[in-house]
Amino acid sequence: MGIHLHWFLPTNGDSRDIVGSGDGSQTTLGAVADGFRRPGIEYLGQIARSAEQLGFEAVLTPTGTWCEDAWITTAALTQVTQRLKFLVAFRPGLITPTLAAHQAATFQRISGGRLLLNIVTGGDPVEQRRFGDHLDHDQRYARTGEFLAVLNNVAREPFDFTGEHYRIERAKIDFAPHEPPPIFFGGASPAAERVAARHVDTYLAWGETPPQIAERLERMRKLAAEAGRTLRYGIRFHVLSRDTSELAWAEADRLLQRIDQDRVAVVQGQFAQGESVGQQRMAALHGGRRDKLEVYPNVWAGYGLVRGGAGTALVGSHAEVAERIREYHALGIDHFILSGQPHLEEAYHFGEGVMPILRRAGLMGE
Repeated sequence: MGIHLHWFLPTNGDSRDIVGSGDGSQTTLGAVADGFRRPGIEYLGQIARSAEQLGFEAVLTPTGTWCEDAWITTAALTQVTQRLKFLVAFRPGLITPTLAAHQAATFQRISGGRLLLNIVTGGDPVEQRRFGDHLDHDQRYARTGEFLAVLNNVAREPFDFTGEHYRIERAKIDFAPHEPPPIFFGGASPAAERVAARHVDTYLAWGETPPQIAERLERMRKLAAEAGRTLRYGIRFHVLSRDTSELAWAEADRLLQRIDQDRVAVVQGQFAQGESVGQQRMAALHGGRRDKLEVYPNVWAGYGLVRGGAGTALVGSHAEVAERIREYHALGIDHFILSGQPHLEEAYHFGEGVMPILRRAGLMGE
């Protein structure tokens, strides 16, 4: 089975430095990034059109109060692209599942079927309370499970559901698409894994080492089999790909030199107060230390010093990055969601350097 390559839309802004991504890491952007690029529709449109031209299948948009709304932004960008799909992240507890299904159906119609859904339950209790959500970690995942049970069943025929968090009566969408959007979902806690095994299409992990990913996939395959299902798997990485390994690592070193140690201390302290198991696993890769950031050949944890969420990057020559992708694909990873700052330039480094190698290896369709 071939691989699916996706890019990222920086709807919180972009820079040649590492810009935070919420989950406690967002600071005053002007203080940490020179040449900050605001996430206007013109700039995001540039990235989307470039991703489409280069051959990326979709672009991921984040969700949170620290970035632009993903639904509205991507709906606008459907009008300046033709084939590109949009992996729209949203919080399931903040709208009803019937409304989410209705929004998805409308998006599918106006875009010509270019919607993918990324369910983000949320791991930062401070941000959740901003939205008026006071459930604890496991309760949020229990609610997500019910949300997905409804979302997956709302169609043109009336549907009823009764659970702890939702009571739905005769839900239907008169213009529901015959092909509902695929559902992507990530979460490293046992509660999250149970939800994924029962309800989603593609289970996502942040970029850990191949041995760590192999262990997680083995566990997820077992849980899915117990639920009578099979899953597809994806991974989220940043990428620094250059003509030579030396050039790639020089760029990683430049990014590292731009990170103030006081900022590292503040951000790591904020991460420690969160509930996200995935974020805890990202932090454990480096422990806040600058001297132990290459955690596996060509896997660099420098982003995670100051950036929430995915904190690792594939760093190396185009051939080395392609080889790491092949290694993760051999474990069972089909979807690779990539990013790099600045996102416009890094899309071209990867698209013109790594993609041809993957195509020649027969891993990508034309």
